[in-house]
Order: sequence, then structure tokens, then C-alpha cells
Amino acid sequence: MKFTLSWLTDHLATKAGLDDILALMLKAGLEVEEVVDPNEKLAPFTVCKVIEAVPHPDADKLRVCTVETVDGTKQIVCGAPNARTGMTAIYAPLGAYIPGLDFALDKKPRAIRGIESQGMMCSAKELEAGEDHDGIADLDDSIPLGTPAAQALGATDPVIDFEVTPNRPDWLGVQGIARDLAAAGAGRLIVKEPKRVPGSFDCPVDIRLDAPQACPIFAGAVIRGVTNGPSPDWMQARLKAVGVQPKSLLVDVTNYISFDRARPLHVYDAAKLSGPVVARLGKKGESLEALDGKTYKVTPEMCVIADDSGVIGLGGVMGGTSTAVSDDTTDVFIESAWFDPLRTARTGRTTGIHSDARYRFERGVDPQSCVDGLNLALELTLEHGGGTVSKPNVAGAIPARIDKVTFYPADVERLTGLVVKPTEMRRIVKDLGFSIEDAGDAWYVLPPSHRFDMEQSADLVEEIARLIGYDMLPVTSLPEPDGGRRAITTPIQDRVRVSRRVLAARGFLEAVSWSFMAKEHAALFAKIDPALTVSNPVASELDQMRPSILGNLAMAAQRAANHGEPGARLFEVGPIYLGDGPKDQRTAAAALVRPDVQRHWQGTPHSYDSFAAKADMFAVLDALGQPGERFQVAPPAQPHWHPGKAASLKLGPKVTVGHFGAIHPGVLKAMGIDGPMFGFELNLNALPLMKTRPTKTKPVLKRTELTPIRRDLAFLVDVAVPAADLVRNAIGADKQLIVSADVFDVYQGTGVPDGQKSVAFEVTIQPREKLTDEDIQALMARVVASVAKGTGGVLRG
Repeated sequence: MKFTLSWLTDHLATKAGLDDILALMLKAGLEVEEVVDPNEKLAPFTVCKVIEAVPHPDADKLRVCTVETVDGTKQIVCGAPNARTGMTAIYAPLGAYIPGLDFALDKKPRAIRGIESQGMMCSAKELEAGEDHDGIADLDDSIPLGTPAAQALGATDPVIDFEVTPNRPDWLGVQGIARDLAAAGAGRLIVKEPKRVPGSFDCPVDIRLDAPQACPIFAGAVIRGVTNGPSPDWMQARLKAVGVQPKSLLVDVTNYISFDRARPLHVYDAAKLSGPVVARLGKKGESLEALDGKTYKVTPEMCVIADDSGVIGLGGVMGGTSTAVSDDTTDVFIESAWFDPLRTARTGRTTGIHSDARYRFERGVDPQSCVDGLNLALELTLEHGGGTVSKPNVAGAIPARIDKVTFYPADVERLTGLVVKPTEMRRIVKDLGFSIEDAGDAWYVLPPSHRFDMEQSADLVEEIARLIGYDMLPVTSLPEPDGGRRAITTPIQDRVRVSRRVLAARGFLEAVSWSFMAKEHAALFAKIDPALTVSNPVASELDQMRPSILGNLAMAAQRAANHGEPGARLFEVGPIYLGDGPKDQRTAAAALVRPDVQRHWQGTPHSYDSFAAKADMFAVLDALGQPGERFQVAPPAQPHWHPGKAASLKLGPKVTVGHFGAIHPGVLKAMGIDGPMFGFELNLNALPLMKTRPTKTKPVLKRTELTPIRRDLAFLVDVAVPAADLVRNAIGADKQLIVSADVFDVYQGTGVPDGQKSVAFEVTIQPREKLTDEDIQALMARVVASVAKGTGGVLRG
């Protein structure tokens, strides 16, 4: 909502300056977004006198002007057709920013076709002080040299733009703004009741209400013999200042009243009306060619204004072209009605029309302003356009005022801590337009018709606190809890935080994707559960709750590749949905890499594979305090993993905590994604809780002076036996001495029986005290026995 400072003073008697008004607006809750002060914007520009203007020797359309300015006599090359000797114009010095052209002049003189120019002379449009751009501003010769441009152009009125909250539609009129500022102490509200305009004949236009639930009151009157010329200069200036382009007297009057009193009106060419004007619901098959030049289909839920010719307007939204006024209009019918806010909002959403009328009606227009708004429109139209007016025709009745609110003055201190005298409360409440009936400890307060947001005592407490000033609220700290303040997080929150930090540290970029995906894509990752289908999706391709994060990451990686980033490394920690039960939402950590295949003379190896994905997954587990040796690696249990290049990570035979490896090529092809892609997905909910460490301090380093001992062992086992089982059993022979067992060879072929394989690994022993050969041999015997018992493996050779 925009308004000018001079416009505000029409309704507010005040001595406050611009800065004081802005401070009081902020105090009263009117959040100012922007202030445009022409005096500041046009400060570099001043009035100049053209001493001489002669043709440019090398350009027919340019003139070389000798100009007397506040900076002395300057030579300025000008291309305006009206530049002449003796004229008074606006001078822009070197380095000045020209707002209408959005550029700044050079700080040094510039040669134009070989002639040096030491500044510029501007048009009103170039200074955003008018629409005239046919030439430079041609001012009255009586204006003294050096006069500020804002003063010379009559553009000294600051424009204030502020945010209107949805519950305060009365702020959409300057009168409503002045009312709140008066209550905040800015001055005295000037009450201007529109004069009742006596009509000299009965209104010839009959008004009928066939849908009182949509339009309960409709007032109108006819003016004959009106001259629909331009509106007065002061009205045009105010409309331009708030961003409305003046059109004609009749249109400008309705726009002015809409901004001045938050009361939308509409005017019809009375000669184009046929039969009675009816406010009714729309009918199937009807349409309206609206004032914006578009045709809209009418539905039975819309409130329309119609005559015998059909629909001539959408109630509270926009009128039609069939009855629009023009420069030739002499007889006009002025409408002032009240339309249901919800129905108006639905009509606006259905049609997509955004108009000032819709903006006000859907938030709530004062229902008691119908007749006053009509009288004000008649008064302004008669004053500036002449004519004779009919008696007003009012159909329907004003909707009943809302019930009284019981206000307890003691609630002010109880709810806010503010100590406010009853006399000050009474002043604020009355200045806001409320009437009070005092009953001792309680006041029965009747809100004005323009306030729809008053329902209980706390609402009035908020009004008083707002206008006293939220900065006056007492500050009281909450009591310190026993044991001091500390952050409390759940185990899942801790796991999410740690997982994100680890993956980011390992070179992954975090992605934040939707918790939805396309149903046909979700079917590639899990069986479709109809309970997880979104009935009203944000987009047609996001109609299923995701069973896995990997699908969204794969789509994101493909988009990155399409935009020239083929090697994207992405991760996300977020929810997945395995059902619609309360425990079916899980938190997963997923990472995905689309390897960038480099062209190189040594070959084109992939920079990332299944084993790299496994390493990243185990790095997350290690940071979460989950020892890797407790997990078992098994074949993948989900359909979107490559059966030969992926595996699952299990905690016992029944609990699967995650998967890693390559995504199935068929899944990628079905999603339109170029492979290969490798990654992992870890179910953070499935991990067991670890014992809480007594301290976060790292344990004492147990150093040893003894050199590690390494021994190589090779076993023959069945092909189906995972190599990890051999490693786990080997370390289990003595977890104090054996620190690792690393596989370095797996062989099948000559010398190895069919159905078996040879697995060789290096066992590392870290002695804490001296070991003899006999001790080492005994330890190796225990390793062989442990592997044989756990896997059936036989030591080779």
C-alpha cells in the first residue's frame, strides 16, 4: 500500500515530520518497506537557463547549448527537439545518477561528435517526476536559477510504501492509516463525513439482489450530463504517486476513493445498460469480456452483476467492456456494493484476475461504507464533471455489526506486563473507533464496522500494547534451570548431524530434495503402497512418498551432468517412507556418485566404484561409534541394486541396516539417467544404541615399542562363503593381539577344487610384550582353528 505524506495530512492534523511519521508507523505495526523522497532523489538536479542554443556542426539533430548553472556557465550538447535559446530547464551535473534512465553520467566531460559536453539537461520522465519525454523539461521563466528540481517540478511529496497485514484491510485506505497514527499519538484524526448529495430525480436504474448471501447490499445512483474529461491535477498527482495511471475523471474518482477510504466502486455507462442491474450467482455457459481485454468463463459459484444483455461484471473483482465508460460518456451509473470476501477470493483464484477491487474485497471492506462511498463519488464527480444526480437507490441491508467484546483492563498487565492507566486505555480504544460501555472490572466494547479481527479481550490487549509500543514491554529473563542450560538432542538428531559432517568432509555436496517422487520411479525402489500416494501433489510428477533417497539424488546428479558437472558427488540425510504407520518413517543417510570418466592415455578407469561407496559408508559408521566388524556383508535385498556389484550390510540374520554398491542399470534406464552410479543408503534408525562414554576426552594412547608382526594365510573355502567371514573369524581368535586381517587375493582356477576358492589375507599382530616363536605359532594355530570352525575353511599347503 502506497500513500503520500500530503495525502495523509488530509486525514491527520499533525506537526510530525517524515521521520517522526515513519517511527510512529513502525511503532503501530505498519511495517514500512520503502520511502521515496523526491527531495533526496532529485537533490543533484537544479534549474538552469539556456543562454544560447546553436546547431551542432556535425549532427543535424543535436544542438550545442551554452547554459548558465549553479556551477557556472557550461557547454552542453543536447538532442532534445525543444532545446532553444532563452528556455528554463533542469540541469544534471557530471556524475549525477539519472533515475529514469538508470545510469550515471561520466564524472569527466564527454565529447559528442567532437564537441565537449559538460552535463545534461533532463526531461521530467528521465527524473521520474512526470510522463513528458518528448523533450527536456520546459519550465516557467520566472523560476530562479539554482532552484531544486523537485521544487520546480512540483515533486516534493514523499511516497511511503508499507506492508498491509491480512487482518487489517482498513489500512488499504489512507483514512485507516491516519486513524491508527492518531491513536499512536501522531496527531488528531480529521473526520470527514461525505455530504449527502440530494438527488433531483428518481434513479432510473432498478437494482435487484437475487443472491443476498453473495451481495447483501447494493447502492447506486445516476449522473446525467457529466463531462468525462481529465481529473483534476491534484488527483492525478496522487494517483501517479501510488502507481496508478490516470485515465479519465470517472475512472480516477473510483480509484481515488479506493485508495483514500478503502472503498472500491465501479462506474457503468448508463446508456449501455439494458433493464435492471442484478447481483446474482453465475450460470453455466455464461462468460464476461472483462476490462483487461480477456474473456472469462462464469461458474455458478461466482457473484456476477448482470442486466438483460447478460453478465456485465464479476462482483468485487472486475467490470466488463460492454458497459465501460469512455470519453463520450455523458450519463453514468455509479455502483457501491458489498461482496462476500470468501466468494470474491474464490472468483479471483478461479479467473486469475488480480485487481485493486479484489485485493480489498477479499480481505474485507467496511460494509457501512457503501452509502458514504457513493456520496463521496457523487460529490467529486459533480464538482469536477458537472451534471445532475438522481436520488440514491439502495437495495438490501447493511450486514449486522459484530457482537460486543468483553474487555478486562487488568488483562493488559497480566498478559504483557505493561502498566497502563485506564484513561490512556480508554483514549486508545476510542481513537481506534471503538465504543465503550463501562461495567467496572469489564468493559463492553463494540468494534467499528471496519474491524473484523476483534473477538476477545486479548485482541484489545494487543491493540493497546501495539500503540503504547512493543519497545515498552518489560524484559524479564526466564529462571536459570537447575544444573545450567544445555542442549538436548535425540540419538537420531545426533546421528543426522554427524553423518552430514562426515560426508561433507569426504567431498560430498549436500542436496535437499523433495520427500516425494514420481510413482513410476518409486515402483523401481519398492513395492507401491497406495497409502503413500499423494492425493494433492505439489506437482504431477511428485505423487508418491519416496521409499528411498537415491532416486532423487540420481535425478539431481543427472541434471548436474546435463549442465556440465558430470562428476557430481551428492548426499542427503532425510526421511524415507516404508508405510503409513507411525513407525514407518525412517531417517536415512544416502550418498551417490556419478563417476566422471576421464580421457587419458593410460586408460579410462572409473574414479569411484562399489568399494569406494563401501569405504564412505563405513566412515559414517565409524563416526557414529559403530564398529565395522560387528556387521555382516550379504547379497543386496532391494531391487534397485546391481546384483553383482552391490551388497547389503546386516546386523545379524534379520536386521538390514544399509546397502552399498552400483545402482541397477535397468533402474537408471527406466528413469532416463545415464549410468553408472554408485552409492550407499544407511538406515540410521536401525543402528543400535552404543554405550554412552563417561567423557568426550580421547583415551590415553597405549604406545608399544614392539614392531608389528605380519603373517600371510590362505584358506580353501566354498565359493558362497564371504571373505569377510574369514577375516572376522581370524580376528576373533585373539582380539587383543590381532589388530587387523586384510584380504589381498581371491583365486579360483587351476589347483583349486571346483566349487571352492582360495582366500589369502595378511594378519597383523601387535605385541604388547615380547613373544617367542612358540607363542606366535600357537596364535596362528588358534587363527586356523577359528576360521575352520566358523567357515569350514582349510589352510592351503
